[in-house]
Parts: sequence; C-alpha cells; structure tokens
Amino acid sequence: MTTPPAPSPAPTTVALVRLGCARNDVDAEELAGRLEAGGFTLVEDPSAAEAVVVNTCGFVEQAKKDSVDTLLAAADLKDDGTTRAVVAVGCLAERYGTELADSLPEADAVLGFDDYTDISTKLRGILDGEAHVAHTPSDRRRLLPISPVERSSAEAYQPGQDGAVRRRLDDAPWASLKLASGCDRRCTFCAIPSFRGSFVSRRPTDVLAEARWLAEQGVSELFCVSENSTSYGKDLGDLRLLESLLPELAAVPGIERVRASYLQPAEMRPGLVRTIAATPGVAAYFDLSFQHASGPVLRRMRRFGDAEQFLGLLEQARAIAPLAGARSNFIVGFPGETEADLEVLCDFLSQARLDAIGIFGYSDEDGTEAERFEDKHDDDEVAARVAHVNDLVEQLTDQRARERVGEEVLVLVERVDDGEVEGRAEHQGPEVDGTTALRGAAPGTAVGDMIRARVVDTDGVDLVAQALTAAGATGGGAA
Repeated sequence: MTTPPAPSPAPTTVALVRLGCARNDVDAEELAGRLEAGGFTLVEDPSAAEAVVVNTCGFVEQAKKDSVDTLLAAADLKDDGTTRAVVAVGCLAERYGTELADSLPEADAVLGFDDYTDISTKLRGILDGEAHVAHTPSDRRRLLPISPVERSSAEAYQPGQDGAVRRRLDDAPWASLKLASGCDRRCTFCAIPSFRGSFVSRRPTDVLAEARWLAEQGVSELFCVSENSTSYGKDLGDLRLLESLLPELAAVPGIERVRASYLQPAEMRPGLVRTIAATPGVAAYFDLSFQHASGPVLRRMRRFGDAEQFLGLLEQARAIAPLAGARSNFIVGFPGETEADLEVLCDFLSQARLDAIGIFGYSDEDGTEAERFEDKHDDDEVAARVAHVNDLVEQLTDQRARERVGEEVLVLVERVDDGEVEGRAEHQGPEVDGTTALRGAAPGTAVGDMIRARVVDTDGVDLVAQALTAAGATGGGAA
C-alpha cells in the first residue's frame, strides 16, 4: 500500500510594513516576493496577519524612533491572538542587530540582510517558536574588495543585487527601480555605507528585465534609485553606463517616463546632464545631493563643491532644458557652521530656484566621523537655524511654483476620487515633492494616464493645471 504524501502546510499570513526611503521599498518588495515563493500569503492589514515583518529605517534619530514605535505597535497586536510573531528587518535591524534585539524584547526576532535569502525558512522557524540569535553588526564595506572592478565576482549579499523576484505591494502607476546598492563616499555625517556596504551596480540586463516586468504590472514611471546613482557602472568598467541605460529604460514598452534620483553633484558630468535634460521619456529632473553651499562646511562634511559650482551645474541643466526640475536636501547647524556659512547657504537657495528643498538639523550619528567633531551647536541653536532656513525655503518654493504658471506639463495621474484628479508633473518626484491637481480632465481619466496640461494656479508648492489632452493622450514627448 502506497503511503499518501504528507499534506502541504497551510499558508501562513504575513504583513510587510514599509518604512524609510524608496530603496527600502524595493527591499520590502523583494522580501515579499521571497515570502510568497516560500508559501506565505501576503495581507495588507497587520492585524489580520500571523506574522508582521517591519522593514525599518535606521538613517536618522526620528526614523529610528518611528521604526521602534512601529515595532511596538505591531507587538501589541499579539494580544488579540491573530498575530503570533513580529520581526524587525531593514536598516535599523542590520545596523544594530543584537543591540536592537536586547533593547526591544517585544520583537520576536531581528533579522539582518544576510537572512533575506532564506527569509521564508527563518520566519517559519520563528513562528514555530525557534529562537533566533541576532547578528553582531559589523562594517559591511569589509565584505567587498576595495577596488570596485573586483566586486562583481564577490559573494557578499546585498539586498536587490541577486535578481530576486519582487512582489508589488501597491498598485501605484510608478515604482522604484534599484540601480545599485551601497556607497563608496565617506561623508563625515553619514553612517549608511557602514551598514549598506560598498557600492555595487546591478547589471544593465537585470535592471532592464525588472523594468519590463514592472511595465507588465502597469507601471508607467520608473523611479531609479540607489545610494549614489552617478556612480552607476564604475564597478562594471564603464562610469558612463547611466548615460546609455536611461534611454534604454525609456524605450521599454509601457514606460512613459524614467526619473533618475540620488545624484552626487561632484560626480555629475556633461554627458549625464545632457542625457537627463534632453532624452525623450527621461524626466528633466535633477535630484542633486548638495547638503550645503559653503565650501568650508562642505570640506568638513568631506564633500566637494561650493555655491558657485552648484549654481553653474544648475545653469548647465537649464541651458538644455529651461523648464527642468531640481530638488535637494541640506543639513543646517553642522559642527563649525558659522553665521557667514549660513548666509552663504541662504544666498545660494535664493539664487538656485529649486522646486523642492529639504532642510534637516544636524544630529550626531553613531560611528560617524562628525560625531567626534568639536564646535558643535546646541540643540536650541540648531533648531533656530532650521526654523530660519525653513521660513526662507517656504517663500522660495512657493515663488518657484508661481514661476511655473503658464507652462505646459505632462502629468502622471495618481489619484482619481469623486471627480478630483491629481498627479505629478515632470519636475515633481514621487512622495517627496509637490503634486498637480488637474482641471477639465476628460471622463474616464484613470490612474496611470499621462495628460498634457497647462499650469494655471498654485497652492504652495502644488500646482493646478488645465488639461489640454484627453486621457492617455500625451501629445508627444515630455514637456
């Protein structure tokens, strides 16, 4: 008599909670794909899940606090009997490992990046009551050769590098597409390279294959992300690889717009400026990581450039694409920053005509060089400087939005709700920049449509535009 096969285990429900940046979103969708392939059933509501996996952020203090609060809230769900395990993954988990596990016993496990490839087995073991010993954090840069060109043959794992199948966690008409992982820069305020590792590019064939898959999932806009997109290809033997990849991505059937992000000003080159500013289907959008405008402050940050060079870079872009969008983030109150340095920054902001500006007050980050600097400002002084610059930024970005009245824009529709249509123009990046409300959109306009429109009004940094074409009719290349 033949023994019948053992029944397959019943699917286990799991919810993935995403925090942090667009790069973290890609990691979460990779984890979702691995879990689904391992027999888990993904659910959106954490309270309906047997396991809750929180993809944490570990960049700055507020992000760390938000991650811990989210883990604690998820742990509270265990009281109702449905949720049986809460697991921390992501940057906070990788950066602190055993320290996070010891300080947060409410979480059932803390998994590092090296656990991702076997996430399904790890999670089933945790649900079965097996103890998981969190990793002891180490500098992940040491896992790869110093020479970038020797890294392609290294076996060290980095999230998003091995072509794991993603599982989309939303139905937005745009999606992040990871170009690379890690960073080789040594900014004195930043700890990211220590827990994300050295810079490793994904091969163009893998990036293009994922772009085609995303297009098949209904994605219209690709948001190319990495820790430093301007370095793409340097470890593959071609530092100008991004200049050829962006047009190839724009040519993928179904993709209407490609947007490059996380650009280092010191690594920008004329060919890349031209590719972004003049390639049909590539957004003329410059997400430039300036961080400050004073030369002395930038040197203390271990960065390059100054206000004059940065303004020159913006002028290069606008000479090719006068309507190009530009955004950046800045750190205020850095150790040793003088009143004169702050004035240089404010003068630069007044001249730069940026569409979106993020201002962050300096705070020490564990293990960074700046943590040991002297001449630090107290918290009240940093807060006062942030408030001062933010007041200026609000005026400048409102003014910049008003300058766009009368321009034609190509709007990707992201929300249609009871007659209200909202999306983003070419100069507006997803989630971090402003939005565009569409008037006069044709009946039947749907999420994912590209509609040409003319800007007629503003609401702060947000635009109001009158539709010029019917739903889905782009009327040619990007505005």
